[in-house]
Amino acid sequence: MAKYYEPMLFASTSRHPSNMGIMAVLQEPVDGELLSQVAESLRERFPYFYVRAEISGNKMIAVPNPLPMTVRNTWEPTFLHSKEVNYHMTAFKYEGNAFAIEMSHVISDGSGAIPYFKSVLYLYLSRKTGLRFDPAGFHLPGDPISENETGDPFPSLDLDAVPEPFYTKKVTSDYYDIHDKLADKLKKGKNIFLKIPEAKTMEICQESDASPNVLLAVLLAKAVRRMDPESDKTVLIGVTVNHKAVLGNYDSYHLLSDVVYLDFPKNRENESLEKMCTIARGQLMLQVQPENSMNYVKNMQSGADMLDILPLPLRPVMTDLALDFLPRGTANVSYPNLRTFGPLDPYIREIFYLSEPDAFDVQIEIACINGSFCLVFAQSFLSEVFFEAFLQELEEAGIPVEIIRKDSCPLSGVRFDGIEEEKQEKIKAFFESVFQH
Repeated sequence: MAKYYEPMLFASTSRHPSNMGIMAVLQEPVDGELLSQVAESLRERFPYFYVRAEISGNKMIAVPNPLPMTVRNTWEPTFLHSKEVNYHMTAFKYEGNAFAIEMSHVISDGSGAIPYFKSVLYLYLSRKTGLRFDPAGFHLPGDPISENETGDPFPSLDLDAVPEPFYTKKVTSDYYDIHDKLADKLKKGKNIFLKIPEAKTMEICQESDASPNVLLAVLLAKAVRRMDPESDKTVLIGVTVNHKAVLGNYDSYHLLSDVVYLDFPKNRENESLEKMCTIARGQLMLQVQPENSMNYVKNMQSGADMLDILPLPLRPVMTDLALDFLPRGTANVSYPNLRTFGPLDPYIREIFYLSEPDAFDVQIEIACINGSFCLVFAQSFLSEVFFEAFLQELEEAGIPVEIIRKDSCPLSGVRFDGIEEEKQEKIKAFFESVFQH
C-alpha cells in the first residue's frame, strides 16, 4: 500500500523537473575539495538524500546510491539522476564565493532540506576555519536519526476520523494570469537576486499586522495593478504552507508543503498597505489551520491510493498534463521562516532559496540572514516590466533594495539515465496491451 509521505519520483519529469536548491554566498572563495569531503561525511546522517531511482514492479522507488555525491565547479545546470551526477537526486555546485545544493523537490521540501544545508555549512566552516562552533541546532555525523524524521510524520493521525476543514476558500477561476501578459513564446526564465533590510521590513510588518510573506504577497498584487491598471481581474497570490509545522512535526524531511491562495480583487486596489496586509493575513490564517492540514494529509493518502493502481508509465504523463493545464495563480511567495544560522552567520554573506518558476510564472523565495531578507525573484519570461513594477512598490513602501545579480534560471533538470530505457519499454508494452484489447 502506498504511503502519502513516500517520494513520488515519477512526478519529476523532463518537462517539469520539480527541483529546488539552496545557495550560500560565503565571505571567502569556496574550497571545492573540502566541500566534496563534507558532502560525503554527511551520507550516514542524511541517507535519504543519497539516493537514486529504481523501478520495482509498478513503482519507481528511491534506493541508496553508493556512488560519490558530485561537486561541480560551475554554475551551469546539469541533470539530476544523470550519469554526470552519478545518478544522484541531489548534487552540489560552486563558483567563486558561492555554492548551492540542488535536489529533487519530490523527495523533500524547503523545511526538510534546510537541516541538511545547515549541517553542510557547519562542517565546512568548522573545517575551513579550524574553529569548533556550538553544535546545538545542527544534525551532525553520529547524531541519531529519529522516526519522526524519516517515518510517518503523523503516526497518531486517524485518517478515517479527520474533522471537516476549518475553512474552505472558494475557487477563484478567472484570476489575473501574468503568463498571458508577459510570457515569451519560448520559455526563457530569469532569476533576479536582491536584498532588502530586515529591520525596515519587519517594522512595516508590525505596523500592518503582517508577516514577511504576507507583505510581499500584497506588494506583488499591487505591482500587478501598477503594471496593468486597466485589468479588472482578481489577482491571486499563492503562499506556501508547511503542513508539517502546522501539525507539530518540525523534524520530518518528507515533502508536505502546499499553497494557499489570497484574493486581491479590483475594488480593493486603493486600500492602504496596512489594510491590504490585514485582510490578506486574515485570509491566510483562515486557511492555515490544523483541520485544513489534516485534510491535506488525508487527500494526499487518497491520491497515493489512486496512483498506486495506475500503471507506472501513465503517472509521469498525468503529472505533465496536470502541470501543463492546471490553473494555479498569478504569483507565489515562499518563506521557510529561518532567520539565522547561529554561530555561522559571520562567515556567510547571503543565503538564497532557489526554485524553478514552473507551476507559477513568478515565484519569490525569501531567506533571511545578517539583517537582510535575501529574495530570489524567479520568473518564466525575460521581460522585466513586472519586476520594475514590484521595485516601485517596494520603494513606495519605504523599503530600499539592493540588486545582487541577474541570471537565467540556474536549476538543473532531470534525466533518468539508467532507467529511462526501462520506463520507455514499460510505456510501449502498456500501450501495446491497450490496443490489443
